[in-house]
Amino acid sequence: MAGIVFTQAAEDYLADLLSKQDSEGVGIRVFITQPGTPYAETCIAYCKPGEQKPEDELLKLDSFNVWQDAVSVPFLEEALVDFATDRMGGQLTIKAPNAKVPMVNDDSPLNDRINYLLQTEINPGLASHGGDVKLVDVIEGGIAILQFGGGCQGCGMVDVTLKEGIEKTMVARIPEINGVRDATDHSVTENAYY
Repeated sequence: MAGIVFTQAAEDYLADLLSKQDSEGVGIRVFITQPGTPYAETCIAYCKPGEQKPEDELLKLDSFNVWQDAVSVPFLEEALVDFATDRMGGQLTIKAPNAKVPMVNDDSPLNDRINYLLQTEINPGLASHGGDVKLVDVIEGGIAILQFGGGCQGCGMVDVTLKEGIEKTMVARIPEINGVRDATDHSVTENAYY
């Protein structure tokens, strides 16, 4: 797996911006807010000497240092920072395909594999009804405890969705899972989808 990559155009653009800072040794810090969620945002900020955190990972480019937030590093796999010129001058772009969900494989921790499946395959279908589901825990016997939210909470079809859709998919795709259980209080029906 390749971590975050800066194109030469992006490095040149950022080096020019950093050269205009009033202190020496300014680098950049890359982090993701709410990593691993549908709301993840990839951010780049100036990082003056001493502002980096001890657990940050250092990436040395030719022109400056890049400090990567330790929690964000797995979500920055295959990220690309580029700069494209246009009539207005140009634009820095950050493509981080794993910001919302980290890359997983058969060796990844069980919770990561379950969350990846929920975010990439199950929640997109539930989103059409304004709903979502998240993992609460995995208990003895390979039972995944799930929490429904949004339009799924209080929906009369949630049992069918759970057993016919989510459970069948999870059992088929994740060998350690033998079933799923709902931890949601479905007596709250204000936002339920009907």
